Amino acid sequence: MTHYTILPEEAYWEQPEVAGMYNEIEVGGILMQVRMEPGNRATIIRLLRCDLNDYLNPAYAPGRQIVFLPMLLK
Repeated sequence: MTHYTILPEEAYWEQPEVAGMYNEIEVGGILMQVRMEPGNRATIIRLLRCDLNDYLNPAYAPGRQIVFLPMLLK
């Protein structure tokens, strides 16, 4: 694949520092990448591990906000 751009090569391959902004949580057996929001809320960024039918579920669509309660497991 060829990609033509006026950007310098360094700027094209530069990765923004977003690793600390996102977390992975599992809800209902679905592992997803989320951005944490205030008040025990999270915005879904993408699904990482799920059943194929879960991609069609609007409750798990990217951009959707979910509410959760964090738990400590022993």
